[in-house]
Amino acid sequence: MRRLIEIDVNGDVHDLAVLPHDTLLEALRDGLGLTGTKKGCDEGTCGACTVLLDGKPVLSCLMLATDAVGRRVETIEGQALGDQTTNLQRAFVEKGAVQCGFCTPGFILSAKALLAEKPNPTEQEIKEAISGNLCRCTGYVKIVDAIKAAADATS
Repeated sequence: MRRLIEIDVNGDVHDLAVLPHDTLLEALRDGLGLTGTKKGCDEGTCGACTVLLDGKPVLSCLMLATDAVGRRVETIEGQALGDQTTNLQRAFVEKGAVQCGFCTPGFILSAKALLAEKPNPTEQEIKEAISGNLCRCTGYVKIVDAIKAAADATS
């Protein structure tokens, strides 16, 4: 039986009818059409479904949609400033940290949370912050470089 929930996503409050077992990932993709949050492994190991919950990275494939009620959810779609990209998004493009792009939203959101907490992270802190995100195309050097560049651009 579906239950009506109210969920704040990217600053907009939405009413969604969800099943008790629906994940946040399913609510975002199927209920709201926000397909930037990717379904990768569906078991919490790849990080493609990473979103921010009250500013902290979470794996939306492992979280029930009902657990997001009363919390603030941010997806990759909520990162752009109108038609303008953020420093972090630009750095990913400029440093060649995107290839197929499937993992990129999760990396960007993990990096955003890190930079909000530590504006000038060390390379080790960057690596730790993105350790839950897997990439099969670029390797990680360009991703780490992009996060460093974004940190430098905002400091």
